[in-house]
Amino acid sequence: MLKESSKKTLKDLQDAFAGESQANRKYLAFAAKADEEGYTQVAKLFRAAAEAETVHAHAHLRAMGGVKSTIENLQAAINGETFEFQNMYPSMIEDASSEGEDEAKMSFMNANAVEKVHAQLYKKYLDNLESISSVDIYVCQVCGNTVEGQAPDVCPICGAPKSKFKKIE
Repeated sequence: MLKESSKKTLKDLQDAFAGESQANRKYLAFAAKADEEGYTQVAKLFRAAAEAETVHAHAHLRAMGGVKSTIENLQAAINGETFEFQNMYPSMIEDASSEGEDEAKMSFMNANAVEKVHAQLYKKYLDNLESISSVDIYVCQVCGNTVEGQAPDVCPICGAPKSKFKKIE
């Protein structure tokens, strides 16, 4: 755990965590594109680098004391998701709309709707931590909608068909 006086180091850890996290996601997207284009070895390298970036991000998060008990982590997740759908995404949706950026607007709108779902699921799990039953969880690969039980025939957020839902193991 950092000393209270280590403000610069905390900022550095936060910046490094954000950078490593973004690199992970970017490299996974690059890997998918390389696979699509038939460059399997390049895709493998991108996935390996993405995994390494995850290792770095987790180390930075631990160093700044960002991983706590499951109860505290659930509450932090609720707070983060709630901030996103109440504060962050609404202004982004407005900006994209006013600038005529329809693809960005749709991306923000989908994310905003799904962040509400995430906050509700985290709250449900927090409230029932000792009695959570094991159920399948599916994620829509178009908008990120997250559902328990069975994937719906049509995603209620983006309209994608059931085939676009991925079961999470």
